[in-house]
Amino acid sequence: MHDIRVADPDGLVGLAPTAVSAWAAAVLDGESAGPAAVSVTFLGEAEMRRLNREALGRDDATDVIAFRLDHPGMLAGDVYVCPAVAARSCTDSETAIEEELARLVVHGVLHVLDHDHPDAAGEREASTMWRLQEAYVRRLRGEVVQP
Repeated sequence: MHDIRVADPDGLVGLAPTAVSAWAAAVLDGESAGPAAVSVTFLGEAEMRRLNREALGRDDATDVIAFRLDHPGMLAGDVYVCPAVAARSCTDSETAIEEELARLVVHGVLHVLDHDHPDAAGEREASTMWRLQEAYVRRLRGEVVQP
């Protein structure tokens, strides 16, 4: 039902592609996305900065960028994650890197599904998308989450 491809060309994360694919599939299934083709690619800081600059006009490395693609008859999108930026976030928040990477994959897939959030920090964490993201992260950690 879903074609989820995971690429880590530089061996940046050392996670099994099946685990990353399962994170994306959990969101697609949870949101009743139907047939979907999604790629998740892990990039170094220089590549993420270049992508952010060329695609979004922002000259810095960011943690996640996602694009919804036109594809007849199915949902399609690309999610790019930068483990180095994620690792800095973990240092600040004492979150395990695997959990933060899962959060970023979930976040990217939600964007592919057309969810969005405000850019302002305080508003971002209060948004519906953020609450949905965190509910998926808790489920992936095995916590019981009430609907």
